[in-house]
Amino acid sequence: MTAPDNGNSNNSSDGDGDGARSFYIDGRWQARAETPSIAVVDPFSEAVAGHVAAGSAADVDLAVAAARRAFGSFSRSTVGERVALLGRILALLEERAEQFAQAITTEMGAPIGFARTAHVPFGIAHVRAQIEVLERYEFLSQKDSFAIAKEPIGVCALITPWNWPLYQITAKVAPAIAAGCTVVLKPSELSPFSARLFAQVMHDAGTPAGVFNLVGGTGEVVGAALAAHPDVDMISITGSTRAGVLVAQAGAVSVKRVVQELGGKSPNLFLDDADFRQGVAKGVLAGMRNAGQSCSAPTRMLVPASRLAEVESLAAEAVSGIVVGDPRDEKTSMGPIANAAQYARVQSMIACGIDEGARLVCGGPGRPEGLAHGYFARPTVFSDVTPGMRVAREEIFGPVLVLMPYRDEAEAIAIANDTVYGLGAAVQSADRERARRVASQLRAGQVHINYSAWNSHAPFGGYKRSGNGREYGVHGLEEYLETKAIVGY
Repeated sequence: MTAPDNGNSNNSSDGDGDGARSFYIDGRWQARAETPSIAVVDPFSEAVAGHVAAGSAADVDLAVAAARRAFGSFSRSTVGERVALLGRILALLEERAEQFAQAITTEMGAPIGFARTAHVPFGIAHVRAQIEVLERYEFLSQKDSFAIAKEPIGVCALITPWNWPLYQITAKVAPAIAAGCTVVLKPSELSPFSARLFAQVMHDAGTPAGVFNLVGGTGEVVGAALAAHPDVDMISITGSTRAGVLVAQAGAVSVKRVVQELGGKSPNLFLDDADFRQGVAKGVLAGMRNAGQSCSAPTRMLVPASRLAEVESLAAEAVSGIVVGDPRDEKTSMGPIANAAQYARVQSMIACGIDEGARLVCGGPGRPEGLAHGYFARPTVFSDVTPGMRVAREEIFGPVLVLMPYRDEAEAIAIANDTVYGLGAAVQSADRERARRVASQLRAGQVHINYSAWNSHAPFGGYKRSGNGREYGVHGLEEYLETKAIVGY
């Protein structure tokens, strides 16, 4: 494998330096000084933190052409070469972890402590997991009279969201590289700084020219051009269900493979034998981590009707311990909503819940007391929420939890499954066998029992309108592979 030209390195992440208005294409940073720019707003100060270039269809053409040229040689690279490349990427990510944490705090408002303990290490874990998978994966297996070959699918367009910027990049780039594919990354224009740092990591790791390319810009322009491009073989998108539908429609014309990780409205089902004192507090924090901006956040808490008052008290107590404020303060546990549009959405849905007759346990509209600026939402809990309410059916993507009472286990399962989504779910019970039995009846791609720890090898993806395909571990790798049968091998 041939490394890119290091003489053209431009290690830029944020601000308004020349490097911020450039794209990483064919192994070097290419300036776009005359291209229209997009302002990146710090959600805490509401001030412009920098600008990024707004890519065009022509930029996409250049990046895809570079990836197509590189695919021929990179697809034939050895497992050892790809393991070594991923190892260098891993080492650089670990070395630059603090840079990434600071960038994530600036671009989307994650508290610095959470950026350091979740955003960055979980993102790094995807690279480590793919090394582990790649080292033992069988790309060629012999059957009785034929062989099965697993081969890289080709040029992959990777479209990532603003809510977990590094985490979602590595969840896509690492398996694509492990498979032997070449990529064009389009990060969210709302949180692009960590993506630029990542591009520099790819450069400094010696990634061959054209194997990794980055083009910034909007979904309407860059995302649409990638989805419709005839030389893109696969698209992996994490985003809203609406965006996933548009990408799938555009990709269908050239019969691309489309992997989608989309919206969610995940239930957290408390069976009557659960540990409510510990479990409710954990459930509140799980639903509101990252300011509730996680597609799999368990934001519907289903509890026995006889325990509803107790759960309300426990939930309010847990919310009272959340420290909302400056994301750069080490004591802060919840920062602002990541951008103005999402802040408006959260405020609108809180008002909707009140109008629909849901009972407000804590929180409500407006900013928390003492915060005069920033896109801050009040951690909010609604109770007596019924399945037909919008706050029970629509993804809010903010720190809003709804408590939904049920009469018996059968009704609880029915309420949990009464959603167009199916990304995540959780079950709480003192009886593990009972929890497993209930988990098997939930229509979701990943179910956590009793707050089990996140695992970078456990496949992640959705049923229904939450998407198609899986990420993480071996299942994530195989999304980037074609299957070839060689008969008479």
